[in-house]
Amino acid sequence: MKKSLIALTLLLLPLFVIAQEEEQSNIRTYTPSKLINKGQWDIKWFNNLYTERKFADDNGNKQSKDRQNFFTSTIEAFTGVSENNRLNVGAIIEIRSNTTNGRNALSVFSFDERSGITSIAPAIKFQPIKNVGNFSVQSAIHIPLVENETENGVFLDQTAWTFQNRFFYDYTFPSDKWQLFTELNTEYNFGDDDSFANKTMVFVPGVFMSYFPTNKSTILGFVQHLQRFGDFTQDYTALGAGGKYQLSKVLNIEVLYSNFVRGTDNGLGQSFNIGLRALF
Repeated sequence: MKKSLIALTLLLLPLFVIAQEEEQSNIRTYTPSKLINKGQWDIKWFNNLYTERKFADDNGNKQSKDRQNFFTSTIEAFTGVSENNRLNVGAIIEIRSNTTNGRNALSVFSFDERSGITSIAPAIKFQPIKNVGNFSVQSAIHIPLVENETENGVFLDQTAWTFQNRFFYDYTFPSDKWQLFTELNTEYNFGDDDSFANKTMVFVPGVFMSYFPTNKSTILGFVQHLQRFGDFTQDYTALGAGGKYQLSKVLNIEVLYSNFVRGTDNGLGQSFNIGLRALF
């Protein structure tokens, strides 16, 4: 009898471990499309380093230029507030550091040209269709904290306000190994006639395809396109890849790389991204 119990335990142990792993995996469960439950917190710290040595002019022709670097650190915090788990509220803070004149990409971390907290945004995230839990909308008003966009030839951030809506949707294929995630980011910029972005609309569709080699990790590829309309127009297309890994039940890490392959009146650089996400 004792031997039978030991054998049964050894047989069921791997299943128990797998169940535990499934239970603790936030990467699959809490995609950007999913809302968190009432009382839960979702905190993200995402860092983007963009560096460019080429520029696409008004006709899309590529031109060389001195290196410019733009670092953005974004902190997002959301919590669930509704009994039906269809509404989250939160705030977004952006911190930037930019350098010019051919300095190396890592010079942004010296914070010695232009840097600071550039905007704050109250935000909500909601599930508009009751029975479609993998579709959500995030709305935010970005309030600029910058007085001048450019000082001494160094651009920091726009001084126009931004009303932003992001539409998220994901679909997990029957194999449970592949997941399609789509996003449409829309922005209306207003409030400062001196801002390059004032009275412009921005549309940024993106498609991400993820593969899960394990329950706690994923690798992904993506394509994004930006189109700006209004008093100032520009566009670009970027291709990228990356991955996510669940470090613990609470903490995930994300690494992404993207290359701006084409554009009009826009830089043609590369971005390097790393982020941490805590769910509790």
